[in-house]
Amino acid sequence: MLLVLCALLLSSLLQHSSASVSSIYDVLKAHGLPMGLLPKGVKEFRFDEGGRFEVHLDQACNAKFESELHYDLNVSGTISYGQIGALSGISAQELFLWFPVKEIRVDIPSSGIIYFDVGVVFKQFSLSLFETPPDCTAVRSEDLGGFHDGAVMIAELSSSSKSKSEVLEHQIVQE
Repeated sequence: MLLVLCALLLSSLLQHSSASVSSIYDVLKAHGLPMGLLPKGVKEFRFDEGGRFEVHLDQACNAKFESELHYDLNVSGTISYGQIGALSGISAQELFLWFPVKEIRVDIPSSGIIYFDVGVVFKQFSLSLFETPPDCTAVRSEDLGGFHDGAVMIAELSSSSKSKSEVLEHQIVQE
């Protein structure tokens, strides 16, 4: 009898905690992260007790902050307080190149700075840029390789299924 009562209580608590998280934006806020890290247009999301999340957007899109961010159709990672690690599905533009964002973190919220790890460098942004979910402009499938709105260079990382190696291809666009 006591075991059944404990199971019912645990089930009730789990339902209550999952009901209090109504959106991925609530999850971000609860973990000390700004809501605007993800754009408007989240179709569905999953978040587990280990912090792993998956977000499915209506469409792949770009959002403009101090620089441009690209969001794939699916974004995933692991959320802990003040950071998102093992991130996939977000790329940041630097000059004419696109780099995958591997991690996002807010070290000291009062500093007003958020850091994006793009592999070669940590980009700093004002935390205030990410207060609200941004509008996101749809991109065509041919744009996803890095050619965005008149860019002069295409940088695309592709992997061969045979060699599993990454190749950096550069292509100059003729005007």
